[in-house]
Amino acid sequence: MQAGVVSYGAYVPRYRITPTEIGKVWGVDGASMGASLNVQRKSVPSPDEDTITISTEALRVALLRGKIDPQEIGALYIGSESHPYAVKPSATVVAQAVGATPGLTAADFEFACKAGTAAIQTCLGLVGAEMVRYGVAIGSDTSQGAPGDALEYSASAGGAAFVIGREQVIARVLHTLSYTTDTPDFWRREGQRYPSHSGRFTGEPAFFRHVTECAKRIMDRAGTTPKSYAHVVFHQPNGKFPARVGKQLGFTDEQMRYGLVTPFIGNTYSGAALIGLANVLDHARAGERVLMVGYGSGAGSDAFDFDITDAIESYSRSAGALVESFLTGGVEIPYAVYAKFRGKIHLGGS
Repeated sequence: MQAGVVSYGAYVPRYRITPTEIGKVWGVDGASMGASLNVQRKSVPSPDEDTITISTEALRVALLRGKIDPQEIGALYIGSESHPYAVKPSATVVAQAVGATPGLTAADFEFACKAGTAAIQTCLGLVGAEMVRYGVAIGSDTSQGAPGDALEYSASAGGAAFVIGREQVIARVLHTLSYTTDTPDFWRREGQRYPSHSGRFTGEPAFFRHVTECAKRIMDRAGTTPKSYAHVVFHQPNGKFPARVGKQLGFTDEQMRYGLVTPFIGNTYSGAALIGLANVLDHARAGERVLMVGYGSGAGSDAFDFDITDAIESYSRSAGALVESFLTGGVEIPYAVYAKFRGKIHLGGS
């Protein structure tokens, strides 16, 4: 496959809240909860931020870095489980905001947390078939957990955008495949405010089975082993699951170092693995190989085998914020402000 990542960008809202602060409200040892999830703090979107604004910010960085004319974009897809509208696409708003309209196809993708990786696969197909010059795949979310639920300690906000093309590719996709079953570990029906989950069932047989099988199958297809990769990125519903599955598969802490971002910003859902990949690309060098395995509840995994090309050396990674600045920066807020920002406080009549 000659197609791959031509440019990328990420964005994470500036506000943060710690598990300790959340636990105070519910009479729970938040510090212990955070430690069990391996989440130190999570990002919180301000009232004027949503999946659309996050996607737009991430894509603007990608276009700036790659010096890409928005009018050359032939497809734009946004993967999310927290689109602002039930009926009205996020993708058209983002396309208009960056100046990519009207000569492109656009759509919103849904598959829990792997909607963004599904969008990358779709763009690879269109670009590989030479139907479009550039395809844009975005994973972005502002999901939240019910008050007091375990998800509240990790569900956060953020996203990343990837421009897929055939020219000046910085991360060529050598292989991609998926592993999909009907495993109902996490869901939210129309009209429900917060998602429901199956507790420990979300780990086994959901996350671990799908990620492990998908990783093994792509390495079998590529003829590789964990030692073949300089970096690995897994979907990260918390900081504990990806570290565990990585060790089970034979990857080291050093290989997972840059790809694991959830401990610092929480679970950004559709953006989780993609922000991890963006952080890896911020540090990757030519000749290195990268494995990424996404996961979406419901359930399925998408895996990608990337080869970092010589083009990375002249690529403008310094244009726009590096992911590291989102991991170390931010403004901490109390629970009352968090609840206000996230619409957990309802005033007035019915």
